[in-house]
Amino acid sequence: MIAAAAVMIALAGSAQARDLTVVSWGGNYQDAQRKIYFQPFAAKLGATVLDESWDGGYGVLQAKVKAGVPNWDAVQVEAEELELGCSDGIYEKIDWDKLGGKSGFIPAGVSDCGVGAIVWSTGLSYDGDKIKDAPKSWADFWDTAKYPGKRGLRKGAKYTLEFALMADGVPVTDVYKVLKTKDGVDRAFKKLDALKADIVWWEAGAQPLQLLSSGQVAMTSVYNGRISAINRTEGKHFGFVFPGSIYAVDSWVVLKNSPNKDAAMNFIAFASQAENQSKLPEYIAYGQPNIAAAKLVPEKYTAELPTTPDNLKQAIPLDVGFWTDNSEELSKRFNAWLAR
Repeated sequence: MIAAAAVMIALAGSAQARDLTVVSWGGNYQDAQRKIYFQPFAAKLGATVLDESWDGGYGVLQAKVKAGVPNWDAVQVEAEELELGCSDGIYEKIDWDKLGGKSGFIPAGVSDCGVGAIVWSTGLSYDGDKIKDAPKSWADFWDTAKYPGKRGLRKGAKYTLEFALMADGVPVTDVYKVLKTKDGVDRAFKKLDALKADIVWWEAGAQPLQLLSSGQVAMTSVYNGRISAINRTEGKHFGFVFPGSIYAVDSWVVLKNSPNKDAAMNFIAFASQAENQSKLPEYIAYGQPNIAAAKLVPEKYTAELPTTPDNLKQAIPLDVGFWTDNSEELSKRFNAWLAR
């Protein structure tokens, strides 16, 4: 369900066709964004800012742009959606002058159409109050004899196939090498067959936290920052396993023909400032694409970030090119497998 929150500040100057609308991933992540980005930006510029949430899906963005004037302006997207949309021309070009140039960002956070917002990981999580012998790998995730209970996975081929191969013994460094072969894809689906009856599928980033909290699952894949946030705010003892996790960069884009293009660019520039990005780990443990921002993060928060050297060990970057080329085909096969 799309949640919307409005920050009501009187508009300075002439009224726009509609209010600036910024779209992100909801849950405790968007709660943090509201505090450090949306509300301060509205207050600083005297502009009304609406924020909405979505669950991803490139077709959603395509439809909004093809309809004419989109009702969203700045949207946070995953790396695959960034690459597809940039190639298809559904995003405005980024005004890098407003951001002080490209050199201040990590390479994966720089695109003609997008600006890096966070570095994040998807990995294995469990409730430390219920599981004392902590799982250490995706092989443990698949082991329902040793660790009884349901398992949560994001509903889709991406990540699910990689995790299945790791559970089947493929070394992290060889995951995409294997997945690029027909035998590798078959192997991943065969491994999924073994767990299918025990899987609870989730789609929105807040759902795996609810599944763990309710005890509906014993373990789940999850976004790392959500775990640190709920542990801090609700006193949970959820663990996150960085070995075998997959990290990626999300980016801000502006939808083509946005009536608030300039305001959206100004928002992205504001949210990308080092002093603003560096505030995020206080609320949720995501890494900073702004190089200077990463240096400003207080040391007490760095151990939970996916970008620290210890956490990067045995983790792998998402192969964006692979999923750009194969997403449609593998998603069709995944949906057919799911329907069986």
